[in-house]
Amino acid sequence: MTVSRWSAAPPGRRRGPELERAILDAALEQLSTVGWNSLTMEGVAAGAQTGKAALYRRWPSKADLVADALRTGLPPLGRIEDTGSIREDLYVLCVRMRDVMYSRAGQALRAVLHECDHLHADRFRGLIWSGLHEPAHRLIGELVRRGIDRGDVRADATDPLLVDVIPAMMMYRTKVCESEWEEVEIAEMIDGVMVPLLRA
Repeated sequence: MTVSRWSAAPPGRRRGPELERAILDAALEQLSTVGWNSLTMEGVAAGAQTGKAALYRRWPSKADLVADALRTGLPPLGRIEDTGSIREDLYVLCVRMRDVMYSRAGQALRAVLHECDHLHADRFRGLIWSGLHEPAHRLIGELVRRGIDRGDVRADATDPLLVDVIPAMMMYRTKVCESEWEEVEIAEMIDGVMVPLLRA
């Protein structure tokens, strides 16, 4: 049987979403090994086993590629099933936040912020806000309202500052105290800070 020269691409050749995923994975790998300053489009292309042209067709610059890799690489927080207790609901949420912060993309994002110049820092800080802080604020607000409806949280626990406490503590202690947020530390924060604030 004669095979047309216009037949499908050779086995192993990637296109479309598969190629894009390989490139984004290679960018995250480069970030975790050589960092922002030493990452190059050539290095990412080599890691993805493709040519530089495939990168530049999709991302005009290194910053565009890195931003997309970080944005798509951050695990979603998802929704929190009702455990019947504000304490348990918040514990589940905090464990997920910790997992996002210490995911490959989360660690790469923090490393990038330490290395990049001020022209790019605001863009990457925006990724932290949209990928972690904004979803966490929304979920904490939902959990508190659910707790109020359940009678598990005091009815006047509606101060907007309450939703800032967990993200602020987790980011502060991660950056300043180098905390890795083991489960016992998460439990101590919830039992010692959040539960008293919400039930006082």
